[in-house]
Amino acid sequence: MSRTVTVGIDGSSESLAAAEWAAREAGLRRRPLRLVNVWEAVPEPMGKAPLLGPDAEHEWRERVPREAADGIRARHPGVEVVVEQVSGRAAAALAEAARDAEPLVLGSRGLGGVGGFLIGSVGLSVIAHTEAPVVLVRAGEQAADEHVRDPAGIPSAAAPYRPVVLGLDTDGPDDTLIGFAFDAAARRDTALRVVHAWNPPAHFTHGGPEHREIEAQLGRWDAAMLAEVLDPWKQKVPTVQVVEESRPGKAAHHLVEASHEASLVVVGRRIRRSPLGAHVGPVTHAVLHHATAPVAVVAHG
Repeated sequence: MSRTVTVGIDGSSESLAAAEWAAREAGLRRRPLRLVNVWEAVPEPMGKAPLLGPDAEHEWRERVPREAADGIRARHPGVEVVVEQVSGRAAAALAEAARDAEPLVLGSRGLGGVGGFLIGSVGLSVIAHTEAPVVLVRAGEQAADEHVRDPAGIPSAAAPYRPVVLGLDTDGPDDTLIGFAFDAAARRDTALRVVHAWNPPAHFTHGGPEHREIEAQLGRWDAAMLAEVLDPWKQKVPTVQVVEESRPGKAAHHLVEASHEASLVVVGRRIRRSPLGAHVGPVTHAVLHHATAPVAVVAHG
């Protein structure tokens, strides 16, 4: 199967927001959009209830993806939309669907009045068990939210895109992660803001002028390392303006802060095949829960 932008859809507000984001991404990538509707069988006692009988179950199963596809075709006439329905456990089925995804897009409930995501067990499981990029989109996310606000603070889809933000570990930079971020920025014709956080040595104590000078020197060294990693990419993709930020402190804090002015936040997940199971890492986990922009998790070696 050719690569598609793939989105899991179940009729919820978060999955519909994810489908709209995925349709816009499919337009940027000039790829088909695949809507995957996973149907988990209703337990037998519930299935025998009058309102959840075979006819009602079949009608609901057909209606959700059909209505979603019809709406997307009307709003995004240049995007080819295909629908796929599968049965089984959602996490396993979506992880399987991710094999042909570029990327896989999932919806996530927002945290009410507080910015960020509420990641369910299905989303975390899919992220941890697939090697394809996975994008999380909050319920209520709109096209205008990805764009620069006007002087009155009102976003407009007609304005330029906000920057793409990349969280980068200079100790183990990976081309898959960096390439995904550069590509996302290039497709949006926007800047790439690369954030790297560093911490002074554990024995370091803040105090007099000599300590401030040591901290400043450490910052200069870290900034030089970040520039060394990014220089080949800036030559490879010269159309993307790169803003490098080497900042002391916690990476998750800086990335969540940067998400307030981002169209997309890109973070990595190291692929680990451990008997204890897969996990996403503490920084990525924190960003997933607290970022206010869509978050792309890119698995890498």
